[in-house]
Amino acid sequence: MAEKVLVVEDSRTIRHLLESQLTRDGFEPVLTTCISEAKEYLSQGMDFLCAILDYCLPDGQDGEIIDLVLSHKIKSIVLTAHMEDDIRQQVLDKGVIDYIPKDSPASVAYISPLLKRLSANKKHTVLVVDDSLTIRNYLSSLLTQQYLNVVTANDGLQGLAELERHNITMVITDHDMPNMDGISMIREIRRHQNRNQLVILGVSGTCDDSLTARFLKAGANDYVKKPFNQEEFYCRIHHMLNMKDTGDKLYALAHRDSLTGLWNRHHFFDFATKKAQSIRHCYAMLDIDFFKQVNDTYGHDGGDTVLQEMGKLLKDFFPKDLVARLGGEEFVIQSEMPLNNFTEQLERMREKLENHSIIHGSDQICVTISIGVTEGVGCIEHLLKKADQNLYTAKNSGRNQCMVA
Repeated sequence: MAEKVLVVEDSRTIRHLLESQLTRDGFEPVLTTCISEAKEYLSQGMDFLCAILDYCLPDGQDGEIIDLVLSHKIKSIVLTAHMEDDIRQQVLDKGVIDYIPKDSPASVAYISPLLKRLSANKKHTVLVVDDSLTIRNYLSSLLTQQYLNVVTANDGLQGLAELERHNITMVITDHDMPNMDGISMIREIRRHQNRNQLVILGVSGTCDDSLTARFLKAGANDYVKKPFNQEEFYCRIHHMLNMKDTGDKLYALAHRDSLTGLWNRHHFFDFATKKAQSIRHCYAMLDIDFFKQVNDTYGHDGGDTVLQEMGKLLKDFFPKDLVARLGGEEFVIQSEMPLNNFTEQLERMREKLENHSIIHGSDQICVTISIGVTEGVGCIEHLLKKADQNLYTAKNSGRNQCMVA
C-alpha cells in the first residue's frame, strides 16, 4: 500500500508538480490548499509518512500550519519562498525534517527523493557512540526524526558489544571517550565489516586538524566536526545511507538468484566453505521431482512459478540458515540446527509442498521434492557430495522423501 503524504500548498503549479512527482515515485499525495482543508484530513486520523507544508498560506501567513501539523505528530518538510536566515532557523528549531526553498523546479524535485530516503530509513538502525549523555540524546532525536532506529553506547567497548546484539547498518561515533576511543573502535569494526557492509560517521569537537584524516584512514566513511549544522548533518547521513542502499542492491544483483530471491551458487560456496571448516553443520540437497514434466506441461513460465514457490517455502522454513539455488531445480541448505531438528523441519516442508497446489493462472500445479541430508565439518565439496549421494538414493527409492546419511 502506498504511503500517504499530506501536501498543504496554495500554488496550483507547485501542487500539481508535487502530485505528479509523488505519484510517479509510489506515494499517495493528499492535496490541500489551506489550513482549514488540512484540518479536515488531520481530524480523520490518517497515517501520513510526512507532510509537505507551504510556510505562507491564505489563512496562515507566518507558518501556523507547521505547529498544527507537528501537534498531530506528523513529520514535516517546509517548502517556502522565504529565505530569511531568522525564519529558516526558527522553522528548523521546531523540529521539521527539512526547509526547502521554492527558488527552482530542481529544489521542488528534491522532495520526492527525500521522501523515498525517509521511507527506506525505517529498515536502518544507527548506533550512536558518545560519552556525553546530552550529545547521545541530541543525536538520537535528530535520527529518530528521520525515521531511523537508534541504539546508543557510551564508549567504544560498549559500542562493540551493541554491534553484536543488534543489526546495525550505521555507526556515528565520537573520538575522545574512556575505555576505547572512536578511532580504535572503528579499526576493530573494520576487521570484520567493510565500508559497504557498515557505514561509519566520525564526529568530534576536537580542534585537531589531523582528526579528519585519522578517522577516514581508520575506516570511517565520513567525518563532521561538532558543533555541526543540522542540515549538513542530515545531508551527510542521507548521502551515506543512499550509498549503502545502492551497494546493497548491487551486492544482491551479484549474489542473489533473480528468480527466487535466494542466494546464488557463488555466494553459497563463498560463505558455506568458510563456515564448514570450523563448525559442524547439517546439509541438504533438494531437487524438484519430474521438473521437466512441469516445463513440458505448463511451459517455462509455469516452471518459474514452481521455482518461486519453492524459494518462498525455503525462506519460510529456514529463515536463519544459508539457503541457495544451485541451478535449475536444485537447492541447497547449510544449517546449524541439530540433525534431528533439521530433518524434522525438512519433513514438514516436504509434506506441506506435497499437500499444496501451486496456482499458475487457471492451472493448479502439484509437485514433490526429494532430499538428501548429511552433517559434518571439513571440506564443503565432500560434505555436499555425501548429501548429493543421499539425494540420488532418495530419487531411486521412489522420490518424494528425505534420505539421511
